[in-house]
Amino acid sequence: MKKLTLFSVFLILFSGCGVSLFNKTDFVRVIDTHFEYKGEPYYFTGTNLWYGCYLGRSGEQGDRERLKRELDYLKELGITNLRVLAASEKSYIRGSLEPAIQSEPGNYNEDLLDGLDYLLSEMRKREMFAVVFLSNYWEWSGGFAVYNRWSGDSNYVDPHNPEQGWTEFMNYSAKFYTNEKANEYYRNFILKIITRKNKYTGDYYYEDPTIMAWQLANEPRPGWGEKGFRNAQNFYKWIDETAAFIRSIDPNHLITTGNEGLGGCLNSDTIFINAHKSPNIDYATFHLWAKNWGWFDAKNIEETYPSTESKAVDYFNEHMKLARQLNKPITLEEFGMPRDNEEYKPGTPVTARDRYFSKLFELTADSAKAGAPIAGTNFWAWGGEGKSADDDYIWEKGDPFTGDPPQEPQGLNSVYMSDKSTLEIISGHAAEMNRLGKIKLFVRN
Repeated sequence: MKKLTLFSVFLILFSGCGVSLFNKTDFVRVIDTHFEYKGEPYYFTGTNLWYGCYLGRSGEQGDRERLKRELDYLKELGITNLRVLAASEKSYIRGSLEPAIQSEPGNYNEDLLDGLDYLLSEMRKREMFAVVFLSNYWEWSGGFAVYNRWSGDSNYVDPHNPEQGWTEFMNYSAKFYTNEKANEYYRNFILKIITRKNKYTGDYYYEDPTIMAWQLANEPRPGWGEKGFRNAQNFYKWIDETAAFIRSIDPNHLITTGNEGLGGCLNSDTIFINAHKSPNIDYATFHLWAKNWGWFDAKNIEETYPSTESKAVDYFNEHMKLARQLNKPITLEEFGMPRDNEEYKPGTPVTARDRYFSKLFELTADSAKAGAPIAGTNFWAWGGEGKSADDDYIWEKGDPFTGDPPQEPQGLNSVYMSDKSTLEIISGHAAEMNRLGKIKLFVRN
């Protein structure tokens, strides 16, 4: 691993030195508990467009015209931050994303990497920033479980197998932190991505200010139950060492975990603090999933929404306290809510979602104005022009992307361009957050 780190530094010193036109103020930076861009505060309203590189590819199933239209529309809404995927691994688990960026260790889909180049180049034109996650704790894009299997672990787990299930899968995925061979493959991939040269801009990724942050993975957690608590020290060590490895390749960009917050830390303040206190982690993250955590039932809104909102406010405020303890900024980078009655079709009512988004946006803006360490939000997820190809709302290879990962009903948490009431709420909040910073809105010619 030491040889790999030295090699990565060699690449930086000799492959790109003197080429970049950017200086440190061109990158989003952390100043105390806030972000700064070009000497001004950076507050943002963002979304999850994890499938951006899939739209950006030029070959089969790409849709660059849709991507450009949607980036224009998002910028007009005032959205300046997109959380995107740079990693997917060909999975042994049904319902996972296809095709994958990496079909086996070191075998890359150049069409999808070209799509990532294109996405970042188009975002740069609109002065938008990318938070880029580099793997996944969950199965839907391959992730840790696939790396474990690639390393030769024959006791792999399928969460859809009723004899195994999700608890066993979570602890199998968390074995990744101590799997040296799996992490060797993972670090090779990180090196591949961060030292990649964007064919559309001519810049290496490590020198591209369009990228705000590298994220170790989507929702890494120590595991579940007692096994998770016993694995916590391995979790902290992996976070610190992986972030240090990224820093050795790329001194320009921020680094964060992608963790869900207390919901991904066995509801332990101690685990959350220890997971984010590494000097190699620049800011903290948290997610908020009312349906997934059993708070909210879209088929019983009247009875479940009031307590959902109360729990969400408490959860938000708990993370403000934890971020203050860390003395680092924090972002709410995933939150969503189903359509009323858990419909999936565009055009069906979203009254509960609108109330929920309004409350979280109000809480975010008021907290930011009061000096809290909250920097911004990324709602889940942007569906845009997408629409399920089938009446069963099950995603299959080649179907349009709607923002919902392939194992979930397409439309479950999607915010479509036809959701005018939700978009008005998002736009109003974005204007408020942008006024706190200095990001200019994009005006289409």
